[in-house]
Amino acid sequence: MKRVILLCLALLLVQGTAFAADSIKIGLMGPITGPWASEGAEMKQVVQLLAEELNQKGGLLGKKVEVVTQDDGGDPRTAALAAQRLATQGVVAVIGTYGSAVTEATQNIYGEAKIIQIANGSTAIRLSEKGLKYFFRTCPRDDEQAKVAAQAIQKMGSKRIAILHDNSTYAKGLADETRGLLEAAKAGEIVFFDALTPKEQDYTTVLTKMKSVQPDIVFFTGYYGEAGLLLKQAKQMNWKVTFMGGDATNNPDIVKTAGKDAAAGFYFVSAPLPKDLPSDEARNFLDTFKKKYGNPPNSIYAALAGDGFRVITQAIAETKSTDPAKLADYLHKDLKDFPGLTGKISFNEKGDRVGEVYRVYRVNDEGQFILQP
Repeated sequence: MKRVILLCLALLLVQGTAFAADSIKIGLMGPITGPWASEGAEMKQVVQLLAEELNQKGGLLGKKVEVVTQDDGGDPRTAALAAQRLATQGVVAVIGTYGSAVTEATQNIYGEAKIIQIANGSTAIRLSEKGLKYFFRTCPRDDEQAKVAAQAIQKMGSKRIAILHDNSTYAKGLADETRGLLEAAKAGEIVFFDALTPKEQDYTTVLTKMKSVQPDIVFFTGYYGEAGLLLKQAKQMNWKVTFMGGDATNNPDIVKTAGKDAAAGFYFVSAPLPKDLPSDEARNFLDTFKKKYGNPPNSIYAALAGDGFRVITQAIAETKSTDPAKLADYLHKDLKDFPGLTGKISFNEKGDRVGEVYRVYRVNDEGQFILQP
């Protein structure tokens, strides 16, 4: 009887190995839990749906595509552990993640394992300045975002400018870039430049400090959770000032936190929202997504994760290989104007997306995000 059990276990092991060999594994690392869980949930939905569609068409290289998901919790330490787990699970590439500091904690792990990483929401400049062969991103960089933010601030005619960040890799970088551009253009005076502490619940102290220097506009470069509280508490203080945010404030939860009245009039810089994507590929996919999940995706970062999945599967199909060096070379040199969900995609030698992507949005009285001309 013991021999029979051992034989069965051996057969199961062989079958499991055979099954694994018949699939191409692509990792997804995102904030499935934690403060950015709404982003992670949609990232997972989009990538899984794209994998299902691809498998219905026969998969890749005659094999099924399997998505292996790890939760980074929106935290660098958790992300490092998630990356180590993915690196041992036979993944060809990893899509994600959302936050720049979270991605930075994983870059060397994937680089040393020779695993392609395609970030979808990590815009910090320094991520692509390290000479990492296997790092790419479908989102643009903060220096591109800062240009659009500085132009928008100048267009509004703001003369006294407050810039508030949260000391994260992303937020501090965007704040520094924007300040530099405004100062170089001699576009108004930076009357306040400081940081808040993320995940707190009371920001009246920093709001009071900013109010005392009488800015025309407050540019907050942190994330949507803190942005919602800033808007809510500024309204409670009866402080009527224009607020603008970076792309990390682009999330419907900002309206839930702030309330429609407090959120109305808030501007933010972002890649186009899913509803504003112009391509046929995007419209067709959004229709499919809505049929499966009941509503279209709210977040552009989910679509950018989808683009990460689409470019890596395109690379595998075109090279007929899962060799990381061949895939990286293809993405760097041969992928040109790929029709992504978020527009045409090409990468430069650093793995950065080429081309202008950012737009300016305004929140209306109904809490809707309206693309500005």
